[in-house]
Amino acid sequence: MKKVVLIGYMGSGKSVIAKKIADKTGIPVAELDEIIEKECEMPIEKIFATKGELFFRKKEHEIFLRILNGDTNVILSTGGGTPCYFNNHEFLNLEGVVSIYLKASVDTLFDRLVLEKSKRPLLANLPNDAMKEFIAKHLFDRSFYYNQATIKVTVDGKSVEEITAEIVEKLA
Repeated sequence: MKKVVLIGYMGSGKSVIAKKIADKTGIPVAELDEIIEKECEMPIEKIFATKGELFFRKKEHEIFLRILNGDTNVILSTGGGTPCYFNNHEFLNLEGVVSIYLKASVDTLFDRLVLEKSKRPLLANLPNDAMKEFIAKHLFDRSFYYNQATIKVTVDGKSVEEITAEIVEKLA
């Protein structure tokens, strides 16, 4: 039984890399945020707006544990905050779980996120100069949780193919 859990800040490439790993390994991919949206029958932004972050984090934790305790192999792409709440970081190194931190610098994250700012509720209303500072502080606050991962892969300056090949090699 193999669970591969991708963690990292928004914009680090979790969703893209998860799909590429799935293509190479044949292990099915699951997007934690998509599962939450399906079960709650509303987009994440609406869940935050109508039910609040605490409701979202509880639902995220519940589904995260259900997937990790499930009977199927899976490549799980998590949300950027997933390992930071309800002690989820403690489940990143369970037997049968391989967690991978896609580590990106503030500059890399900024360059990626500035292009899709409108799709990111936490960033949408920030001016670009404040956005870089926000990312830096958030990344610092979350680094303890991200660094609990079994494997750390730096993504700066690497193509999707290079990152995927590095991960697949480490999973072999």
